[in-house]
Order: sequence, then C-alpha cells, then structure tokens
Amino acid sequence: MSDRLTEDYLRWLAPQIRDENDGLSHPDREYGDIMTIMYEKEFLGPVPNDYNRMVDGLGLRVEFCHDNGIPTSARRDPVLRAFLHKSHPDPPCSFLEVLIGLSRRLAFAAGGSAPGRAYQLMSNLGIHRMVDPVSKRSANKANDILERCIQRTYTPDGVGGFFPLENANEDQTEVELWYQMAAYITEVSRRR
Repeated sequence: MSDRLTEDYLRWLAPQIRDENDGLSHPDREYGDIMTIMYEKEFLGPVPNDYNRMVDGLGLRVEFCHDNGIPTSARRDPVLRAFLHKSHPDPPCSFLEVLIGLSRRLAFAAGGSAPGRAYQLMSNLGIHRMVDPVSKRSANKANDILERCIQRTYTPDGVGGFFPLENANEDQTEVELWYQMAAYITEVSRRR
C-alpha cells in the first residue's frame, strides 16, 4: 500500500481508540506508534470462525474509502486494489483492524462507545500504556503481546487475550473470539 494511503488510513483509525476515563487528564496522549505496530502485525486467526472478525476488520477499509470519497470500484488502480484486497483470495487483515472491528461489536452488544471499547481491549492486552514515543524495548514487548494473542498462547482463562475472564468455563484459547466476547460481556455485567 502506498505510504500516503497508509498514513491517511491510520489517521482515520486513530480516533477510533480513546480512553474515555482518562481523556481529560491526559488529552495529549498519542498512540501512533502502538497503532502502527498493531497495523503492521497480520492477524491470523487459528480458530476457523475468527475469520469473521477479520472480515469485520477488512470492512474498515471500505468504510474509509467511502468516508473519504475514494471510489472502491477503481479496478485499474493497483494501489487501491491492493488496499481493498480485491485481487487476493484470502486477504490479510491487521491486528489493529481486528481490534477496532471487535470494539464495534463489543459496543453494540454491551453498550458504551466503540472507541472506549477499543481502549478497553488494549488495556486487557496490556498495551494501553504504550504511548508515544514507544521505545524499541516496548515495541518488542508489544509485538510479543500481539503474537501471544494471535497464536493463543495466553492462559486458559483468557488472560493475555482480548477477553480475560475470572471464571472461565472452558479453555479460552480454543474458543472463537465471538464466544469469548459473549462470555466476557456476561461476566462483566454480573460484576456490576
């Protein structure tokens, strides 16, 4: 993808992650570095139906084009075609796109705002404190955290993944993300 298109897309994605509780005390917090790390990390869901969450993430690209007046039918534009992955049978999706797609589903199912839910997912992963500038050491740690989530090497109760549970009924490393999210919503609502 062209650098300009990538930069525009990341700027469009940036406001879709926001700490709604801390925004007033730290309005200058920037997450550009960690967002870039998440964008550069391909999400490969080892559980078959997690592909649906990747489709949600890829849908953000079409929405971005729509919001910015970019015609998605530009068949002759190789940069746009690559961005939309129209020429790829199994398009890659970034970790960032999956996170934002999940945040929208979580907000719809449990309430709250999608940007606030995206920040919550970052917090669950332990990367919410990685504000700009991210050091090389922190970038390596972030990549390890993302890889642990993607490869499902987190704990059976989901700690280290998107949806940690206090009382997991089954091994969350083997449960598709949709059902992990449902269990998380149920558990969080019981705590209130």
